[in-house]
Amino acid sequence: MNPAIELKDLVVEYKSHRAVNGLSLKVGTGQIFGFLGPNGAGKSTTIKTILGLIPFQSGEVKIHGLLPSNPASRRSIGYLPEDANYYRFLTPQEILTFYGRIFGIPKAKLKSRVSNLLSLVGLSSVAGKFVGTFSKGMTQKVSLAQALINDPDTLILDEPTSGLDPLARMDLRNILTDLKARGKTIFFSSHELSEVELLCDSIAIIKGGALLRSGATAEILGAHGEKNLEMFFLETIRGGKS
Repeated sequence: MNPAIELKDLVVEYKSHRAVNGLSLKVGTGQIFGFLGPNGAGKSTTIKTILGLIPFQSGEVKIHGLLPSNPASRRSIGYLPEDANYYRFLTPQEILTFYGRIFGIPKAKLKSRVSNLLSLVGLSSVAGKFVGTFSKGMTQKVSLAQALINDPDTLILDEPTSGLDPLARMDLRNILTDLKARGKTIFFSSHELSEVELLCDSIAIIKGGALLRSGATAEILGAHGEKNLEMFFLETIRGGKS
């Protein structure tokens, strides 16, 4: 079986700046994978390259064995951006319906899926309200529902807990855990290391666009939690012993 996501010696440059520097990663199918690094490490650039939104200079990128330029690869992906900018006079119901039509979901099936997703993320009661009136956390819930509209095999999330209160974060953990139980792959970037430690089967830490450390979370931190992810992350970024 092909990995859900595979990067080999990936290089992405902006003019004279190398944002991703020879990055190699392999994300197994059915994993929750945490993608970590300080601000400016190249995380969002890597994600956008995986999605085919940014060209790369050298290396390889594959999603379920397909190149990002292959439209078939995009049908299997759901994406939650760090900052989603929706037209403020659309409702969550209209936004999800719009994206569902892009994916060609039949009308009757789409109506049911939109309703189920709004219920899943806790927005049923505001399904007909303009998103321009929503808080950051509520907009983030719309983004999660939008990322799930095509029932993707792989979910790519960029700072998914941004703006969420503790209860909403717990709900998100439950949603992601349930998706994993259904065989979905979840790849997410986050600065919330406590969430990563709770959720992720594997992690990778990058800095300056290059990989510093990757592996199974239990192996890195110890099967009985001998290490704390926050301390391990800081030691790794600073070049200390880990």
